[in-house]
Amino acid sequence: MAIEKVRAYFEQQGIGDRVREFTVSSATVELAAQALGCQPCRIAKSLSFLVEGKAVLVVAAGDARIDNPKYKAQFGTKAKMLSPEEAETLVGHAVGGVCPFAVNEGVEVYLDASLKRFETVFPACGSSNSAIELSIPELEKFSGYSGWIDVCKGWEP
Repeated sequence: MAIEKVRAYFEQQGIGDRVREFTVSSATVELAAQALGCQPCRIAKSLSFLVEGKAVLVVAAGDARIDNPKYKAQFGTKAKMLSPEEAETLVGHAVGGVCPFAVNEGVEVYLDASLKRFETVFPACGSSNSAIELSIPELEKFSGYSGWIDVCKGWEP
């Protein structure tokens, strides 16, 4: 199961004890915010796309939505989200628990500018009932991100 993979990864990093598992679902931004008792915008959702035949994750704030013109300018193609089956196969995590940690080889991870307004955010940990609170520098470190991008809308003040 993906949560074990993520937990083992965080154990190696010395922060495995920070992974939280819930008795309720955290599969959507709203459910995760309820489980954590935080604002939905602080949920770091991982959106999975297919770009030139490979999986790309865009980690964005819970209140952000993909801006198609910005996405196309960044990646040179129209935004095509992975199906649930493709996400599990290509990324290594099932929808509802997709996260940028312990992903399959070759998956590129990008962090969206919508996250920069927070000191800490809550990404999933590979299952539909898990999360971890990370600072933005920790998210950068543990996600193995390729870079910061700006492909979302709807979150700006």
